Amino acid sequence: MVASSKKHSREQRDARERLRHYSARNTVHENTLVRRRRDNILAVSVGIVIIALVATAQVFYFSAGPGTPEPAPSFTPDPSASAPAQENIGDVPDASTSENRSWTGELTLNDVALGIELDGAAAPQAVASIVDSIASDYYSGTTCHRVVKTDNAGLIQCGSLDGTGASDPDYAYGPVENAGTGGFYPAGTIAMARTGNNAFSNGRQFFIVFEDAIIPDDTAGGYSIVGTVVSGLDALESEIISGGVVDDAEDGAPVIATSITGFTIQ
Repeated sequence: MVASSKKHSREQRDARERLRHYSARNTVHENTLVRRRRDNILAVSVGIVIIALVATAQVFYFSAGPGTPEPAPSFTPDPSASAPAQENIGDVPDASTSENRSWTGELTLNDVALGIELDGAAAPQAVASIVDSIASDYYSGTTCHRVVKTDNAGLIQCGSLDGTGASDPDYAYGPVENAGTGGFYPAGTIAMARTGNNAFSNGRQFFIVFEDAIIPDDTAGGYSIVGTVVSGLDALESEIISGGVVDDAEDGAPVIATSITGFTIQ
């Protein structure tokens, strides 16, 4: 009986010891789970805060900080304070003059001959204006008064009567037709110049893109693409653009004075 009692007491102590060890391990395990959940919640919270800070920094960088995109070049003088007209002004040729077809021809700047194609189906009103202006010999002797050469755009603007780029106050039309998708105008593009934020301010001036250009839309949209240069673009760059811009500017008069010496179409 005594031996049995001692054995029973030892078994009870062993059981209590095992229970104590089990309880201790279980407590450690539960504490580990709680700490892990807390760490996970903290990590997620910190991640959310970091993402929010990065997003805020990016918004600031691209909207107000040093990463603010350069403003798109405008291609005629700034519009007046009055609301832009929404109708054609002057003796604008009927859009049917473009005949809804492709036109081929040659545009000569100084001695540089450019083969061109105009798309009367994509931009009927603008092409009608060009076709009519060529027929009346309007372009002969007009200047290419402006070159833009930046990281985002390379173009030359032509068709100015007085060499300043001032628009013809008695001749303007709209709307914008066949604008570049997403503000992209690939090299070789021929597009119409207009006053900023005014879709009915197209005239006779146009610009030729000699390096891919990004020109963001304004409130009036983009710029009417009338056609493409199909040959001679390399000669334009080597014989005119290579001379640079006056005062080494990114936007200004070409060092090599340039004018339209010929414009034919058929």
